[in-house]
Amino acid sequence: MIELLTPAEMGRADRLTIAAGTPGIRLMESAGRAVADAVGHRFTVGTRVAVLCGPGNNGGDGFVAARILRERGHLVTLALLGDRAHLGGDARLAAERWSGPVEPASAASVARLAAGAKVVIDALYGAGLARPLEGEARAIVEAVNAARRPVIAVDLPSGIDGATGRVMGAAIRADLSVTFFRMKPGHLLLPGRIHCGKVLVADIGIRAAVLAEIAPRTVRDLPEAWRDHLCPPGLADHKYARGHAVVVSGPMTRTGAARLAAEAALRVGAGLVTVASPPDALQVNACHLTAVMLARMEGAAGLAAILADTRLNAVVLGPALGVGEGTAGLVAAALAAAAAVVLDADALTTVAADPAASFAAIAARAAPAVLTPHDGEFARLFPDLDPRGAAADLPKTERAARAAARAGAVVILKGADTVIAAPDGRVAIADNAPADLATAGSGDVLAGIVGGLLARGLPGFEAACAAVWLHGECGRRAGAGLIAEDLAKELRPVLAEFHEAERRRAWAADDEADDEIEVGGTD
Repeated sequence: MIELLTPAEMGRADRLTIAAGTPGIRLMESAGRAVADAVGHRFTVGTRVAVLCGPGNNGGDGFVAARILRERGHLVTLALLGDRAHLGGDARLAAERWSGPVEPASAASVARLAAGAKVVIDALYGAGLARPLEGEARAIVEAVNAARRPVIAVDLPSGIDGATGRVMGAAIRADLSVTFFRMKPGHLLLPGRIHCGKVLVADIGIRAAVLAEIAPRTVRDLPEAWRDHLCPPGLADHKYARGHAVVVSGPMTRTGAARLAAEAALRVGAGLVTVASPPDALQVNACHLTAVMLARMEGAAGLAAILADTRLNAVVLGPALGVGEGTAGLVAAALAAAAAVVLDADALTTVAADPAASFAAIAARAAPAVLTPHDGEFARLFPDLDPRGAAADLPKTERAARAAARAGAVVILKGADTVIAAPDGRVAIADNAPADLATAGSGDVLAGIVGGLLARGLPGFEAACAAVWLHGECGRRAGAGLIAEDLAKELRPVLAEFHEAERRRAWAADDEADDEIEVGGTD
């Protein structure tokens, strides 16, 4: 389930399902049961559970969960924020089915109930929050956090914006969030992901067919989104069929970044990789390169001459190049060539001096271009989309999407919640990268992986999404204490596991097809 639904899109999924004949209370009963099941799988019968309900449908889910948990033998207390008489629709029906006491929710009562419970269910607001929490509601959230009890959130922790992941004044810190049908961007974007804890997606009876009408543009960056493009080598393949990537080296004292990128490009499956080196760095690079080839490059004209050979079909430049006219010339030469282009690091900072010119050059190209900015580089390239300024209210996904549309390039907006955006509006959010990846050279490896996949012929968006996921998995496998040199080596086991999983998936699909033929046969 890779599609991500904003709260508005999820509301539409609910309405489409109800219009198709499923009563809303049935959806609510299924949601509440999923929450009760999550509690039952983690806590023994007889556990004291404090359920905090809000004034909307999230609170209705809480009433259902409370009733089912009490029926199963748990000791349940329930507090409601707001007047029970003001509940409407399905939430009112759910509340009517709860026969236990309802305590008014206040900071003091919630603190007392939480202190006497082993687990707290947060059914206050979920994804439906429209404005920052303040007053009593904020005090209640702070009381829950101060109680330091395990919290299971219904849909999203109260106080987290489901579309952006932002904290709306204050937010509950949950250990587990039980959401329904599909995750929301706020489950993956920071700081929401930190507040959500582990996320469980429950099936409550909404059919996947509604997605065709909703047409969400945002997905979770998982192999399901791009696996059909990342195929293992075929028996008839040869190195020339797998593309030739070029990585542009910096001067003699700044060559390591290009070599990190070049090794990553080769490891991820490019058939050949060449480091284009300025004359003063040739000897340094030659002492370190073996399978990666080396070519002399004298400035922009030298790079243009190398890329004139159209068999060299992807180029990565930016890592440790330096900022200034020389790098600007290299960028212009790369964008004028037929090869796919990855612009990273110093190339991005250089482009920021006159982004319109580079964006115009990208627009005139047939091959894809991928930009890989971190937040600082992004702000220099797109100052009006800097969240510290006029774009403070835009979610990260929207900022990346607008940047991609403007640049005509795929944008990888890096961070702990990396967002990948295509010019056509498609967006992916990655959530598999460990914090250990925050180390020097890590981004150079990512740029090289993107370049290697582009050389293999993957489309720009799919190459970027696959590269970000593979990079995160390499970081996860390398573990604590990793340095950038460790990452490319981990591509071997990560790719092996990926291809083995794909083989097993294909076999399972074949077996299922055979079963259908056997059952439906006419022998």
